[in-house]
Amino acid sequence: MTLSQDFPLLFQIQSPADLRNLSRTDIAAVAEELRRYLILTVSRMGGHFAAGLGTVELTVALHYVFDTPHDRLVWDVGHQAYPHKVLTGRRDLLRTIKQHRGLAPFPTRSESEFDTFGVGHSSTSISAALGMAIAAAARGERRRAVAVIGDGAMTAGMAFEALNHAGSLDVDLLVVLNDNDMSISNNVGAMSNYFAKVLSGRLYASLREGGKKVLRQMPTVWELARRSEAHMKGMILPGTVFEEMGLNYIGPIDGHDLHALVKTLENMRDLKGPQLLHVVTRKGKGYAPAEKDPIKWHGPGPFDPASATIFKEKSSGPTYSQIFGQWLCDMAAKDPRIMAVTPAMREGSGLVEFEKKFPDRYFDVGIAEQHAVTFAAGMACEGARPVVAIYSSFLQRAYDQLVHDVALQNLPVVFAIDRAGLVGGDGATHQGSYDLSFMRCIPNMVIMAPSNEDECRQMLYTATTLESPAAVRYPRGTGRGVAIQEEMRALPVGKGVLVREGRSGLALLAFGSLVASAEAIGERLDATVVNMRFVKPLDSELVDRIAGKNQYIITLEENAIAGGAGSAVGELLASLGHRSALLHIGIPDRAIMHGTRENCLAEADLDSASLQRQIDAWWQPRLLRLAEIG
Repeated sequence: MTLSQDFPLLFQIQSPADLRNLSRTDIAAVAEELRRYLILTVSRMGGHFAAGLGTVELTVALHYVFDTPHDRLVWDVGHQAYPHKVLTGRRDLLRTIKQHRGLAPFPTRSESEFDTFGVGHSSTSISAALGMAIAAAARGERRRAVAVIGDGAMTAGMAFEALNHAGSLDVDLLVVLNDNDMSISNNVGAMSNYFAKVLSGRLYASLREGGKKVLRQMPTVWELARRSEAHMKGMILPGTVFEEMGLNYIGPIDGHDLHALVKTLENMRDLKGPQLLHVVTRKGKGYAPAEKDPIKWHGPGPFDPASATIFKEKSSGPTYSQIFGQWLCDMAAKDPRIMAVTPAMREGSGLVEFEKKFPDRYFDVGIAEQHAVTFAAGMACEGARPVVAIYSSFLQRAYDQLVHDVALQNLPVVFAIDRAGLVGGDGATHQGSYDLSFMRCIPNMVIMAPSNEDECRQMLYTATTLESPAAVRYPRGTGRGVAIQEEMRALPVGKGVLVREGRSGLALLAFGSLVASAEAIGERLDATVVNMRFVKPLDSELVDRIAGKNQYIITLEENAIAGGAGSAVGELLASLGHRSALLHIGIPDRAIMHGTRENCLAEADLDSASLQRQIDAWWQPRLLRLAEIG
């Protein structure tokens, strides 16, 4: 059997236009084939899994009812968009998703006209779709804008800011709330589907709007009627809050009932003004292990569908996330002031064990990075020692709070910044390329970059001893295999370590993950090598001494070159009066796309071979010049 024989209807669909030519009976079969195709394909190469299984029927219904891409369909985050990619001409490429030069892990405008907005971070869909709707109306274009947002993404303030704005405007916008954090309970069945169909129907809409026009002439009666309608809806439907924000709420509806979805969406397609459709889905739908444990199956590697065995890569040691998690448990056992705060990244940040051992000191605030940082600042005001566990790319979303609420008040909040540098498969939206650049300009910040596992543990401890905000940024994955000392000791703040002293006149000043590569290159070139450890404050005494002995200096960091640690070294050298010849090596001024972490390092010219090539190209002419001089 071939794939086209196993999935006969799915393989007829090259675009949603083909889907819209099918009967409603056939699209139910398409949904069934699509779910099987996702299980088969993702099992072979890994990727985001449970969320996509939960949106199969919803995706089919949206593309069946709406004239995409003329009608704009905006996905939030994008974990759930694999079915969308399959139905929009990328079926045969799904096997390449997240791989180097393969399909992007999330909707990406440059990849397809059906990807109307690039995503990766949550809670942007309503704002983007609203902007699209307003722009289309201004041009007199008849097109619908649809935002699909999950209940998790609704925890972010940005989603409510957009809803609040949309509700005040006379704009045709549909927000689909994909509620997948609960099982389908009794109130989401035939009766609630019936309510959704009725409330989305033209008769109800015309009666509702016509009644408003009449009753508005009688203010007292109008106010009574308005409150009564809200009260009745509040009793039978959980949509009062959305109604109060100005959106017409419809639902909840079973997100796996394709017939009900299509009928309701057809009704809503022609309704005027901002609308919200509440659908309830189950993550992992159709694959029992993923239904039972959607967190485990959120983004598995390759697996055996029959046995549900996920094939784990062999690890050479603990990951930096695990090192952080163990340190935090050890630290909390010693210091009752330690509190852990995370914006919905318990598993990724290594906090599972901490939550079990210290549930009263563990706070998952949801996808709300801004709140997480200011919440931690409030804790610090009252003598707690909050540790914010956050990915580098997510900290970008709380920059204002980092500046105003933590740093300017000089509050002792510890930032454990995971996934700093290049992360791999999640691509450009998740690369931790900028944290050194955007943090080092902030007053009162202490910034550390460990070169190995034990240094990471000791830096985290050092951060808790300071009376100021401190950040420890570490990469994704495992370290160098250095033994981790159980004893915790504070490192001298702002002091680097001279790893080797060379005689060539060349010095390599390395930060964090690139220290190991610098050591190997230093041995080959007889160069001086420094593990800088601290990005802020820099070890000015050591840098001054190194520059006095070495005319040529290269800085290495896994961060954007622009404004990064190397820039800090250059500024320091200039202030000290040195006229050193400088080369800054780091992430170049372009987006680094997806692939393995090794792929990403190579694309950024930060893998071992590329580093040697860059340094040799810069150093060899200068070495020859030195030989000619003396």
